[in-house]
Amino acid sequence: MDIRKCTAEAIGTFWLTFAGCGSAVVAAAFPEVGIGLLGVSAAFGLTVVTMAYAIGHVSGCHLNPAVTIGLAAGRRFPARDIVPYIAAQLVGGVAAAGLLYVIASGAPGFDLAKGFAANGYGEHSPGQYSLVACFLAEVVLTLMFLFVIMGATHGKAPVGFAPLAIGLCLTLVHLVGIPITNLSVNPARSTGPALVAGGWAMAQLWLFWVAPIIGGALGGILYRWLSEEPSAQVTGVPTAAATH
Repeated sequence: MDIRKCTAEAIGTFWLTFAGCGSAVVAAAFPEVGIGLLGVSAAFGLTVVTMAYAIGHVSGCHLNPAVTIGLAAGRRFPARDIVPYIAAQLVGGVAAAGLLYVIASGAPGFDLAKGFAANGYGEHSPGQYSLVACFLAEVVLTLMFLFVIMGATHGKAPVGFAPLAIGLCLTLVHLVGIPITNLSVNPARSTGPALVAGGWAMAQLWLFWVAPIIGGALGGILYRWLSEEPSAQVTGVPTAAATH
């Protein structure tokens, strides 16, 4: 385990959860100048773009257990590092949600019952989508997210543009998925707000672990099948374990 890489993952996932979920909790419906669906989607994408440039060279900037598992499934990340990365991502996501709650609850009229950007299905889906519909959406959108990550970080992809492609893809999947589940595609992002919201959010959290991980693994495997040639592992600072 490389403590620097894990620290980078914790910081990056903190930023994704705090700024992404914060945009939904604080700014989405702010009177008269709320950023709405488009703004929240862009906020999530921007968190990945900014952190990819900031820590991509340190840890690979996964920020997401489904990404870590998907890259491992696509043979672009060492399996022995999966658990430390996911643990760090969870620390960052939970810390961000806790801080966001402290800040958001300082406003008059704050209502935790509104969901706190937690993900849900059925009656807790923004559009009242069924469990099956939500499950399929999370699988497919995470699959495509991993597919883009695998391609954008491939050795033959245009140099320096991976963060933009990945951030734009995350924005796009949020534009599709927010009305369905509030969009997860990221178990760490889902866990923090669910812990704060409690109740139904914790009861439904399982879906936002299972579906993204399935989708991430499928996306990594599919891209590896399309492009079998060796390409750099997404681990940040080169080590002996991260050679081709």
